[in-house]
Amino acid sequence: MRSRAKTGRSAAALFARNPPDSAGSGLGFGTWPVFLASISTILGAILFLRFGYAVGHAGLWGALMIIAIGHMVTIPTVLAVSEIATNRRVAGGGAYFIISRSFGTTIGGSIGIALYLSQAISVAFYLVAFAEAFQPLLQWIADRYGVTPTLHWVSVPALAALVVLMLARGAGQGVKVLWIVCGVLALSIAAFLFGSGPDEIRPDGLNLTSTIENPDTFGIVFATCFPAFTGMIAGLGLSGDLKDPKRSIPLGTIGATLAGMVIYALVAIKLAQSATPEALAGDQFIMTEIAVWGPAIYIGLAAAAFSSALGSLIVAPRTLQALARDRVFPGRGANRFLVAGSGEANEPVNATYVSVVIAAVFVVFGDIDFIAHILSMFFMVTYGALCSVSFLEYFAGNPSYRPTFRSRWYISLLGALMCLFMMLQMSPLYALIAIGIMLVIYLGLKRSRQDERDLAAILQGAMFQLVRRLQITLQKNQSRQQDGGWRPSFIALTRHGSRRVAQFDVLRWISHRHGFGHFVQHLEGDYSPETEREARALLDKLVHRSEVSRAGTFVDTLITPSFETAVTQVLQFPGISGLPNNSMLLEFEREHPEEIAEVGRAMIMATRSDFNVVVLRSSSFRFGYRSSIHIWLTHETLPNAAMMLMLAYIIVGHPEWRMAEIRVFACVGRDGDEEEAGELSALIDQGRLPIARKNVESVRVQSWEEVEEAVRARSSEADLVIAGIAGEQIEEGDAGEVLQRYRAANNVLFVHAVEEIGID
Repeated sequence: MRSRAKTGRSAAALFARNPPDSAGSGLGFGTWPVFLASISTILGAILFLRFGYAVGHAGLWGALMIIAIGHMVTIPTVLAVSEIATNRRVAGGGAYFIISRSFGTTIGGSIGIALYLSQAISVAFYLVAFAEAFQPLLQWIADRYGVTPTLHWVSVPALAALVVLMLARGAGQGVKVLWIVCGVLALSIAAFLFGSGPDEIRPDGLNLTSTIENPDTFGIVFATCFPAFTGMIAGLGLSGDLKDPKRSIPLGTIGATLAGMVIYALVAIKLAQSATPEALAGDQFIMTEIAVWGPAIYIGLAAAAFSSALGSLIVAPRTLQALARDRVFPGRGANRFLVAGSGEANEPVNATYVSVVIAAVFVVFGDIDFIAHILSMFFMVTYGALCSVSFLEYFAGNPSYRPTFRSRWYISLLGALMCLFMMLQMSPLYALIAIGIMLVIYLGLKRSRQDERDLAAILQGAMFQLVRRLQITLQKNQSRQQDGGWRPSFIALTRHGSRRVAQFDVLRWISHRHGFGHFVQHLEGDYSPETEREARALLDKLVHRSEVSRAGTFVDTLITPSFETAVTQVLQFPGISGLPNNSMLLEFEREHPEEIAEVGRAMIMATRSDFNVVVLRSSSFRFGYRSSIHIWLTHETLPNAAMMLMLAYIIVGHPEWRMAEIRVFACVGRDGDEEEAGELSALIDQGRLPIARKNVESVRVQSWEEVEEAVRARSSEADLVIAGIAGEQIEEGDAGEVLQRYRAANNVLFVHAVEEIGID
C-alpha cells in the first residue's frame, strides 16, 4: 500500500521535517588535525622498521608494487569515505558512523567491533615499535650495568604516559602534540633522503628486481607492510570533534594519503640506491646507516610510533563510545558504562580505560609481525566494507544519496575486490578468522535487532535497479517507496505519442537513473484484430524510439473506447519495478488548448486515486538548449515544493541537462516578510540539491498579473519552467485556467504532489 498524505502543508512544515545539520560539535577542529592524525600514522613504524625488509625481500619493483597495490585499496577507500561523509551528517565514531549509517547498526556494529579492536591493538603495535627506537639505549644499559632490559621497559611506561596525557588533557592536547611529532618526523625523513650511506653496503647501480636468496613470499611481505597505509583512516575518529566534517574529512584524508604515497615511493627508491638487499633485509635499522645523522632515524621512529599510538588512542575510545551509543553491546549497563564521557567535548573516559587494557595485553604478550598481520586483516575488512557501501549506493541510483563529493562506482568496486583478493593472498587462514569473527558478531546482533536493517535491506536498492534494467532489456530484446527516500515511478498516458516527443523526453529524463517510467500510447476504438495489429506496429515504433534515445523507460500500447477509460485502466497498472506507480504524467500542446479539458478530467481521476500528477504544457521551443530550469513557487503551491525541487534535481542528472542551472523564484506579498523564502533556501542547502543560494530569489507581487509580468521578465527564455497546481484547483475544475498561466514561458511542467515527500 502507498502511504500518502493530503496536501496543505506550508514551507515551514516541509522545513521542520528536514532540520539542517548542526554546524559543528565537540572541540571544533579544522582540517589539519585530520591530516596530521592520518599522515603521522601512515609514516609510522613500518616506514622505519620494515620497509628495508620489504625492499630486500621483494626488490625495488616489488616494494613499489606493494605501495601501488596498497593504495589501490586505500585510495578508493578514501574517496568512498569522502563521498559518504558528504552525504550525511557525520557525528562521533568516524569510520564506524559512516558504515553503520549506510549499512545499518546490525552490520555496522559487527564491522565496527572489528574496527575498534584493530584500533585498540594498533596502540600496542605502535608502542612496541616505539620501544624499538630505544634499542641503542637499552644496549648501552646492558653493557654498562650488566642487566638485560627488554622492550617492556619502554613500551609499558609509554602506554602509561599516553593514558595520563589523554585523560588529563583530552584530544585537544593530543592534537597539539601531533604538530610537534609531525615536525620531528619530517626532519627525520629529510635526514634520511639527503644521506648517502657507507660505500661497503652500497650496490653497484640500481637494480629493480634484486632480492636476497630465498625471500619471503609477496603475500607475507605485503601483509607485514600494509598497516603502513592504514593510517589514512585515523583522522576519521575525530569526526565528532570537527567543525565541518564534510570539508575536513575529504581534504585531510585525501591529502594525507597522496602525501604518504609519494614519501613511501621516495624512501623505497632511496633504500634500493643506498644498500644491497642483504643489508636491507639483515638490519631493521639500516636507515640509520644511510641518514645524514643516524640518531635522527631513532628520533623519527620514536616520534612516528608515539604519534601513531597517540592517534590510535584518540580514535579507538571514540569508536567504542559510538558503538555503545548505538547499544551494540549486550546489556544496558555495559552500553551506559562505555558511552559515559566527561567535559563539554564528552571525552570517552571509560572507553579509554577499556582500550588501554586491550593495548596493555598486546604490549606485554604481542609480537610486532603477528600484530601487523592481524591488523592488516581487520583493516582490509573495514576498507572493503566502505568501498562496498559507496558502490552499492551508486548502483542503487537512490535520489536520497546526494553527496557533495563524488567518487566513481568502478573505483569503489576496484577497492572492494582488491581488499578481498589481498586478504586471500596474505593468509587465507587469517582471512577466514577475521570474516568468521564478524559473522558471529553479525548473527548475534541480528537476533537482538530483528526490526533493523540487515543484509537483505542493503541489497534492496541494488536489486531495485537490477530488476529495472533487466525488464527494460527483456522488452527491447523481444520486440513504493523505500526506506532510502522518495523514488519516482511514473506512468505517462498520451494519444499523441507517435507525433510528439516532448512527453516521452520528460519521462526518459525522470527515469534515467533515479526512477521508473512506463509510457503508454492510447489507441481509441474497440479491441479487434485490426486494432491489435495497429497497436503492435505502434509498439515496435515506440520500442525503436526507446532504443535510439537510450531511454530507460518501458513502453506499451492500450486500446480503449475513450481516453477516460484509458486513464482508469493505467491507474490500475502494476509498476514495472514490482512497486506500485506513484505518479502520472500528462501532456497538451500550448497551440491546442482544446486538449486541456481532457487533461483536466484525467487529473481529477488521478488525484482521487492518490497519484501525484505532472502535466507538461509543450511548445515548439523543444526545451531549447537544456541549460536552464526555473521553478516558480507561490503561496498556494508551496505544498508541492519538495516534489518540484526533487524533479528538477532528477532532470539535471540526465546527461542532456548536465550543464543546466536551476533557479527558484518564490513569490511573496509586498507587505509580507521573506521567512518562507528563507526557509526554502535552508531546505535546499540541507537537502544537498545543486541549487546555489544566489539562485533563490524572492519576487514581491500582489496580483496574478504581476506574477505573469515577473515570469515574462525572468523566465521567457528558460528551457523548462516548473510550477505547482493546488489540489483545490483540480477538484473545483479550475485546472483548465491554471494550465494556461505562465503565458510567457515556453515549456511548463505543472506539478501536484499527493505524497508527502522529504528531501533530507
